[in-house]
Amino acid sequence: MVRKNISSGTKWEAAVGYSRAVRVGQQVWVAGTTAVNEAGEVVGEGDAGAQAAFIFSKIEKALAAAGASMADVVRTRMFITDRAYEGAVGRAHAAVFSEIRPAATMVVISGLVDERLLVEIEVDACAG
Repeated sequence: MVRKNISSGTKWEAAVGYSRAVRVGQQVWVAGTTAVNEAGEVVGEGDAGAQAAFIFSKIEKALAAAGASMADVVRTRMFITDRAYEGAVGRAHAAVFSEIRPAATMVVISGLVDERLLVEIEVDACAG
């Protein structure tokens, strides 16, 4: 199978040694994604729902670069830093996936790499 690595061009990809997404055959894996824009600024500071919505837009771009779409997503994993964010992040997820309905996991974690980041999301897709 042919492997295609998708990069978003951030400095972290080279420094840490990862790709924004990887496609092998029909499978696409999008790495954990946070609400940091191309300028390195946190988007939606203090608002988990806004961060999740921004993250889903970043994920959509990564999937497109891999030749897939949000409709191809079969699994999502959402990591939140406070249980209080569950509703807002869940609503952002539903805004994208209410008809697609992938298998989903949401986990409360102790923190992310920057305290302003409240949410990290990763997805798996199967692009036909």
